[in-house]
Order: sequence, then C-alpha cells, then structure tokens
Amino acid sequence: MGKKSEPVITKCNKSENWTKVTFKPDLNKFSMTELEDDVVALMSKRVFDIAGCLGKSVKVELNGKQIPVKSFTDYVDLYLKAANKLRADPDPLPRITEKVNDRWEVCVSLSEGQFQQVSFVNSIATIKGGTHVDYVTSQITNYIVGVVNKKNKNANVKAHNVKNHLWVFVNALIDNPAFDSQTKETLTLRQSSFGSKCELSEDILKKVGKSGVVENLLSWADFKKSKDLKKSDGAKTGRVEVEKLEDAAEAGGKNSRLCTLILTEGDSAKPLALAGRTVLGEDYYGVFPLRGKLLNVREASTTQITNNKEIENIKKILGLKQNMKYDNVSSLRYGHMMIMTDQDHDGSHIKGLLINFIHSFWPSLLKVPSFLVEFITPIVKAKNKAKKIVLSFYSMPEYEDWKESMKGNATGWEIKYYKGLGTSTTEEAKEYFKNLGLHKKDFVWEDEQDGEAIELAFSKKKIEARKNWLSNYVPGTHLDQREPKVTYSDFVNKELILFSMADLQRSIPSMVDGLKPGQRKILFTAFKKIVVKEMKVAQLVGYVSSMSAYHHGEQSLASAIIGMAQDYVGSNNINLLQPNGQFGTRNSGGKDAASARYIFTILSPVTRILFPKDDHILLDYLNEDGQSIEPTWYMPIIPTVLVNGSEGIGTGWSTFIPNYDPREIVANVRRRLNGESMVPMDPWYRGFKGTIEKTASKEGGCTYTITGLYEEVDDTTIRITELPIRRWNDDYKQFLQSLKTDNGAPFFQDVKAYNDDKSVDFDLILSEENMLAARQEGFLKKFKLTTTIATSNMHLFDRKGVIKKYATPEQILEEFFELRLEYYEKRKETMLKNLEIELLKLENKVRFILGVLSGEIIVNNRKKADIVEDLRQRGFTPFPKKAESVEAAVAGAVDDAAEESEEILVDPESSSTYIPGSEYDYLLAMAIGSLTIEKVQELLADRDKMIIAVEDMKKNTPKSLWLRDLESLDKELDKLDRKDAKAEEERKAAQEKIRKKSGAPVKVKRQAPKKPAPKKTTKKASESETTESSYSAMDTDNNVAEVVKPKGRQPAKKKAPAAKEVEEDDMLDLAQRLAQYNFGSAPAESSKTTETSKAIAVDDDDDDVVVEVAPVKKGGRKPAASKAAKPPAAPRKRGKQTVTSTEVVAIGVSPEKKVRKMRSSPFNKKSSSVMSRLANNKEEESSENVAGNSSSEKSGDVAAKSRPQRANRRKMTYVLSDSESESANDSEFDDIEDDEDDE
Repeated sequence: MGKKSEPVITKCNKSENWTKVTFKPDLNKFSMTELEDDVVALMSKRVFDIAGCLGKSVKVELNGKQIPVKSFTDYVDLYLKAANKLRADPDPLPRITEKVNDRWEVCVSLSEGQFQQVSFVNSIATIKGGTHVDYVTSQITNYIVGVVNKKNKNANVKAHNVKNHLWVFVNALIDNPAFDSQTKETLTLRQSSFGSKCELSEDILKKVGKSGVVENLLSWADFKKSKDLKKSDGAKTGRVEVEKLEDAAEAGGKNSRLCTLILTEGDSAKPLALAGRTVLGEDYYGVFPLRGKLLNVREASTTQITNNKEIENIKKILGLKQNMKYDNVSSLRYGHMMIMTDQDHDGSHIKGLLINFIHSFWPSLLKVPSFLVEFITPIVKAKNKAKKIVLSFYSMPEYEDWKESMKGNATGWEIKYYKGLGTSTTEEAKEYFKNLGLHKKDFVWEDEQDGEAIELAFSKKKIEARKNWLSNYVPGTHLDQREPKVTYSDFVNKELILFSMADLQRSIPSMVDGLKPGQRKILFTAFKKIVVKEMKVAQLVGYVSSMSAYHHGEQSLASAIIGMAQDYVGSNNINLLQPNGQFGTRNSGGKDAASARYIFTILSPVTRILFPKDDHILLDYLNEDGQSIEPTWYMPIIPTVLVNGSEGIGTGWSTFIPNYDPREIVANVRRRLNGESMVPMDPWYRGFKGTIEKTASKEGGCTYTITGLYEEVDDTTIRITELPIRRWNDDYKQFLQSLKTDNGAPFFQDVKAYNDDKSVDFDLILSEENMLAARQEGFLKKFKLTTTIATSNMHLFDRKGVIKKYATPEQILEEFFELRLEYYEKRKETMLKNLEIELLKLENKVRFILGVLSGEIIVNNRKKADIVEDLRQRGFTPFPKKAESVEAAVAGAVDDAAEESEEILVDPESSSTYIPGSEYDYLLAMAIGSLTIEKVQELLADRDKMIIAVEDMKKNTPKSLWLRDLESLDKELDKLDRKDAKAEEERKAAQEKIRKKSGAPVKVKRQAPKKPAPKKTTKKASESETTESSYSAMDTDNNVAEVVKPKGRQPAKKKAPAAKEVEEDDMLDLAQRLAQYNFGSAPAESSKTTETSKAIAVDDDDDDVVVEVAPVKKGGRKPAASKAAKPPAAPRKRGKQTVTSTEVVAIGVSPEKKVRKMRSSPFNKKSSSVMSRLANNKEEESSENVAGNSSSEKSGDVAAKSRPQRANRRKMTYVLSDSESESANDSEFDDIEDDEDDE
C-alpha cells in the first residue's frame, strides 16, 4: 500500500446498498514475495469468523466460493468436528447451544483438562477471552460445582476445577467495548457496562450437567484423592516407628503372615492385651491402642483422611498400599488384625468403623480368611464362692436366660459387670488368652450381601435404606457369641444395629416427656437428691453416673444439666432445674456458662407440678447392671416437648421442635377435656419481644418467620431492641462491625451495646447516606433481623419407643392427651387401692394393740412363727414383704429404693415372690411405745381421715384429677410471670440510668411497625371457654369443669352428685371393697368377733363416726375440755349421715367422747403423696391446738365445720408401716432419696 492512485468511483444501482474495498498488500514492505500459507490461513479464518458472526444476514465468499456457515452454531461445529477427529473416544463432543437474546449467543462443550474459549465482541475475535467470557463461564461453573459436590460431598471441587473441563463459545454485542490493547484480544469492560444481560436458562445448565462434565470431575476428584492418599502408604519392612506401638518381633519378616496385630480401644485396654501377650509370646503378637473412634472414611474428604494420624499409623503398621488388591497377606507386615473393644454399644461402633475402613479401600482383604478377627471378653461374670464356680456370659440375653433359670436359687452368687476392658484384672487377661479359641471370633465374607450391609450402615447414599433398617429393628435382637465365626452381615444386622438404635435414642426425645435418656437420668437423680437443698453441678454429675448407670463422658452430662437449667430467651420456656450461678446467657447462647465445679442447681418448684409424685409408681423403671434406674419415660401433665422444644441428629433421623406457650397448651388440654377441638398453636419463646409469623403452610409442616425489633431514634441512629431467636448478642455485634460500604469503609460510625445478660440493646450510629441506603434495602434485610424455623422435621419416639414424624404440635398434643388420660385412670385406681390398704393396716394395728393391751395376744417369750400363726388364726390381714427380685439377688446390687421391702396385700400361699413369715411384720415390728391407748386414739383418728380420703378419691374422676393439676400449674406460671415482669422493670430502670450517664438518646423518633402479638391465653380466659361456674374436684358430673382449690385447710364446697353417675365411678361401697382384701383369715375365725373388733366397725351409711375411748388414769394425755360445739355447716349430700356411738372395752378405762371433724379432701394439695399429706394434716391440727388456736376456720364461701377444742396435745408421727415413715413436712419438695415409692 506504499503506492496509491486516485480512487475510481463508479455508479451503483439505487436498489443496492453495499461497499466494496479492494487492496493489494505491499509485500516488499514485509520482505515477502508472496503471501505465505500461515497468512492465507489467518485471513481465511477471519473470513470464516465473519461468516459465523454474520452468516444469517450476509453472504460470505472466499475465493469466489460461498462459505458453508450460515449461523454461529455452524461455525462452532467446525471446531467440534475437527476436535472429534483427534479424540480417541468414539463418542462426539456434545454441543449445547442457547441464543439468550438478540445480543448474546452461547455454546458449551467439553475440554480435557484445560479451559478453552472462542469468543467475539461485535464480530471482533477476542482470542484471549475477557470479562464477557468470564460472565458466561461463572454461571456454568457455579451450577456444576453444586451438582458435583452434592453427588460427592468429599470431592471438594472448586469453580476453577470445573472451568478446566469446559469449552465455551460466546458471540456478543456490547456497547462501547474496551480492550486491553489495539489488537483487541481481551475484553476489559466491566459487566455492569455491557448494556445487556446474559442470564443462562436452567435448561442449558441442566444439559451441561448431563453432558459428561460431572462424571469427568468426579473421576478427577477420585484420581486426586488416590494420589494424595498414596503419600501415607505403608511398606513391608522389618521395623516401623509408630508411637505407642508394641510391635511383634516377626512383623515384616518371612513369618509376617503368622503375626497378629491387636487393636485395643484406648490406652486403658492396652495393658490387658500386653498381659495376654505374655501368655502367647511377643514374637507373633503386636499391640496398638486406638485413640477413640476411627474416622468414617467412606464419607470423609481427602484432607480429613490424609491428616488423620490414626489411619496413617494403621497403614504403616500393616504395610497397606493405596489401590492395591490383596488376594493374600504375604505382602503385609501382619497376617491378622484383631479388634479388642469394650462389650458395649460404642465398642461395636469401633469394630464397624474399622471394618468400614478396610472395606472402603481394600475390600478384597475382607475376603481373605481370618484376616479380620475380634476378641470378645465376658460382659457379666457370676461367681459362687461356696461351690467355687465361675460362669462367664458374653451377651446380656445369654445372662438373662441364666438369671431366669435361677429363680429361687440365687443365693450365694456374686455378679460383676464387665462393661469395659479395664475392668478385667491381669490374671483374668491371662486366663482369656489361655483360652484364645473361646474368645477369638473370625469375621467371614459370605457373599456380596456382606458388602451391601457395610455400606448400609456407613454410606450417606443409603439414608432411606438405613431408616427402613432401623424401623424394622426387633427388640431382643443380638449376636450369638457362642458361634466361632461371624459374617459381616450378621455383625451389622445383629450387633451394630444396637449402637445405631442407642445413638438414635440419645439424640431424639420421647413424645411423652420430651426428654432424651441423659436428661431423664438427670431428672431421676434430681427427684432423689436436689428437691430441698441445692447441689454443685459437678457433684450432681457424680450422683447421676452412680444412681442411673450413666456410661458416657462427664462433660456431656454437665452440659446437659446446664442446658436443663438455662432460662435466657431462646432456651427453655420452663427450666426444670434452677440456675444458681452463671449458667450462660443470650450473649453467647449459653457458651459462657461457668465451670460445673463453681455453679449450683436445685429442682425448680414447677418441675414437681409438671411431674406429679403420685404418677411415679405407675412408671416402667429400667434395670441395668442389677440396678433400678430411670423409667422408660416420665409422665408430665402437659407435653413438655412442646414447652421447651428439642433438636438433635441421630442415625438416619434428625429432629427440630420449636418452643410453644405452656398456657396455650393448658388451654387446649382443657378444651379436649370438655370435648372441644383444639386451637392451632404457634411457636412461642419466653421473654421474646419480637414477632413470630406463619409464612407458609405445607402438608408436612409450617414455616415461621421470626423478626426482631428496631427503632429509628433520629436521622443517624438505629436502635435494635430484639434479635431473632438463637441469634446471640456477641455474634451479632461482630456481624455489625464487619459490615462495610462499597468502598470498604465501615458501614457504621459507631456500634454501642447496652445489652445485659437477658436483653438486647444496640445503638447503631451511621451517616445519613448510609441510613438512606439501609432504608432503601430494608432495615430487616440489611441488619439480618429475620430468621425462619419450620415444623416439617418433628420426629419423636412414641409411647412404644417407635420413631414417628408429627406434622403439627396439635398432633403431638392429641397423642399425649389419650395416653395421659389413661394414666390418670391408673393413678386413681392405684391411689384408691393404696388408701384402702393403708386403711386395712390401721384397722389391724388398732386390733393388735388392743389385743396386746387386753392380754389376748401375747408376744413376749414366743417364737415368731407361733405369733404369726396366732395372728393368722385371729383373722389379721397379712401384708407380706416382697422378696428380693431375682435381678437384685443375683446381681447383689445395692439400690436406694430397694433398701426397704415393699409390703403388698396378697395371699402368701399364692405367690413365691414374697418373704415367708413377713406377712405380719407391720404389726410385730411396731415400737414398744406404740402399744398404748394414746396410739389407739391416734390410729383411730388416722382411720377416720383415711375413710374420708377413700370416699373423696372414689368421687374423683380422671378428668377432675387432671384439672386439679392444671390449676396448680397455672399458679406456678403466674409466679413465673410476676418474676419476669419484675425483672424486666428492674432491667429497664438500670438501662435508663446507663443511657443517661453515657448521654445516649432515650426518646425514639419513629418505631418500626410491630405486628400485634398473639393474644395471651390466660387461665381466666380459658375459664370462659370451659365453664362459667366452679366445681369441686369431687364432682362426678359428666361436665368437666375447672377446679377451684380451697385455701388452707378450708373444707371443699360439695355439689350434689348427678342422678346418674358415670361408669368410671360405679364402684362397690367401702365395706365390700375392704372385704375383698381379707382373704388371709379363715372364715371360721372371722366369725369370732370380739369387743375389740366391734370398736372399729364402720356403718356403710355413716358419714361421721364418733369413737369413745377412755384416757389412761395415770400418765398419758390430759382429757380435752368439754365445750359446746358450734353449729355445723350444712351436711354434704352424700346420703344418710348418722352418728353411731361405738364402745371400746379396755381394762381400767373410762369412756370419754372424741368427736372427729369433717375435713376437706387432702388431695387438693399440689403434688405430695397422699400418705404424707394425711400425716401433715394431723400435725397441723396438733400444732394449732398447742398454740391455743380456736377450732373454727375462716372461709370465703363455705361455712367451716365445727370441732371441739382440745387440750395441749403432743406432736404425733403417722406410722405407715413397721419400718418406714413419711416426713411431716408439707412441702412438695421433700427429700425422697431413699423412698422407692417416690420413684
């Protein structure tokens, strides 16, 4: 182009519109004589580029021939066809295209290990790509990364890894493009300035995902993992340096196939193996202790495996090489691997993890005979020193069978449980290894089902199958340890499944009491040890471990105790334990709790109301190691799982249950008792001031949005006064301080925190510009003041111990309601039976004392057997003590609850489970001071109270008992509300002072709109829904009404019974029911009624009974002054009420009247046991008379019953039986640590 001439311009047709440029290159300028092939090829490529970009609208020719490219897709095909010819793979490369809009056209294919791109900007070839290519490619890589990591969570694939497997073609039109140089090889313009968007559709992304790139990436990840794992390969050498390894002398040598490596569970088990090695010799046995549980390599990342020192050590010790297929053990340092763990569930899990480790990397090794073996030790040993017999049991079912066969012959056997390897002595260890054939079990590979079973237990791909596996578990399943060989499938399905079930039970609570086993053990111990006096948490941990057979770490137990006592917002709505000390705050979500050795706790008052003592006797208590421990579940009066919520992750299942308002739960229970339908409940957290709003409802559950609170103080200040649930103050402050503007400057000028341990109070100071930006984005979104929770994952164990999913809280409450009502029926029957038994005891004690005083019954200088026979002949009712259970007798366990034998009303001849000759111990073991007339008077007074208690209990219905408990709970909730309100007032006053001192603004310019809180369901509101009038707890009408408790000792107002009683109250009268128990006396003797027996006769129709007893002439109590009684109140309509005088004949005794006053039912107390309340009422009478109080009582609505004044009366103690007595303290928080009936 060095020479030029004037242009020649010719006319063109008006219909045509084009420009033709012709030029000849100046070859001399480039020192060329002709166009070289490379230059011609480059120019030809540019012609094809033009055709690819403009083929649809422009006809492109080269050397007079039209280019066969009419679209960008045709242009891409030229590349792919050329690449397919060079590929060894016969399958062609995929071509996935999409014309996003008029300005963007994209095509995607695969590349092998290196990213490739072909791109154009306004028909300019950007051979090095640029921002337009990155814009398209990032959308693809982000999608593929998610797909790959979802298929293999341990692949750890990043976006750049995906990019290396892509070939991307882009044709774009961009406004005012900017390039890196005049050659325009790279686009540098920012994406926001493109003038258009290229958002790839879901369709093309899915097609790319199915194109093979995912499989390529997974293969690459496996290759990389294998390459990394080879770095820790072992080798067959004579010596390896591994810490704590006791190597076999022949390991790695020519006899290595005969060597056995013993892997023990922890350092504590290593001495046991070393002691056994002294028997077998050190040449062929090595010992290596494992540090706890091995990593589940099947789901672990490459980094986790390569950094795991335990796996590296095992590979070195055995000489294992990655990706090696082993048909025999000749290339290994050891020919056998023996697993030696504890005989508990965690020991089974360690065995399973080792099997999983070998199966994941070297599955062929499991097929080598006797490569993998286990060493089992006895779990129970029974010793008979007299006969010098020692029996070993290797499974609990085997021991249970033997124990059952030993009924009646358990004496002389001493039982010891061997849960850990450390329990065995050195001598026992040597004995085990002497009988190696008995203790060694070979694992055997039968078929592919063995491999499937291992994958089922440990692969995350088998979640649903694992759920079915656990759902089909049959209680009692166990591995027969008498077999010399164990298949892998049997191990998984009969032994490992026990660990999975135990793990699930530790993680998922029960629907009935809302507790996990660890929490239930804590509550069981708390009922015995910390009812009255507080205890250090560290000390309570020790008691829980010993009293409830807790076998796990003490730290986790301390954490559970602390969790049960926490009461900050977002923790418990009702904390079952009291936090006396620093138990954690909402500043750190409870992580700031003090050490367990510094803090104290005690049972909360409300806990005893939630879990009434009267229900404990109905529960099914577990037995472990010969020790009676906590029940399968406790029976609260409302479902506590809804009150305090729960969450946990177990094998196959997880659960999350939010907290609900206990008052709403109580109101729904009352509705159900009245036959009404329940009102739907929403989550509620005690002390939370924000809003909880239902945002979505699905078949499987609902979604709720939890929103905090903020206020605009002025134009530059935002005040945050509440955070969403479980967003903690310290974390939130760090989040606020980390917020930045677009230029990287802090978003806030200052963040001031006025929080305390239970509240939220942040002042955020920011510029007006940032305030405007935050307002435009939305304060809730910008400051992250919302979270969501769902009720779609509410899994619980039902009453039968089967895991079940619940869709709504009402479904949980409905299932609980049916079970709880059933247990109130059981409670009534049991309490009535116990009251009648106590009444019979009182009757018999009176007869016995009078018989002794009159000389009819002689107990001095006689054999016990003769006295027992005499009492039997005289018709006294037998109450034999229960014999020690086979479990306790065999195990030799010492249990607090079993120290006192329980007396039960039975026919001694009909059962062999009672101690012979103990049927009259309740009479013969009475103190000598009890054989007095004063004691007779006291027993008669107790008898009268007991009769009233029996009659009152008969009138109770299960529903009225439940309503009474709910009434008590309402009162405790009122106390909690008052306490919280007072604390809130004090907190506000303190914060106001702090603000004034710091000069912070107090007044608020504008408050964020707050949705009205849901109406609080109070007791008064619920009363209008149930009934307008109050009924007594003794009513027997079908209408269930709210119970109004009498205050103090005031008699309860009675309502006339309905004409037609409900079926559940249709009972025999008292005399007939008592007669049923008197089967221990002979009919002939029962007809020989004496004057003594007449003294305690009761008329069926009598409501009030007057007993005449003369005082002793010398000593004893002074007679009560005779005073006129006040007119009695209107009698209760319970039938005919007459007063019958009964004479008592005694030597040297003159009669004097003693009038019994009608008392209100003792069952209106909160939750104390019936017997202790009766005793307490008696003591109250005594103390009042000593103080000189009048016998009249004040009452609001009901006139008080009159009773005569008595002379000073000594304090008496009510005697339950010959060996036990209840405390006279009326508090429901009595210390009951040694009382079996309480638990």
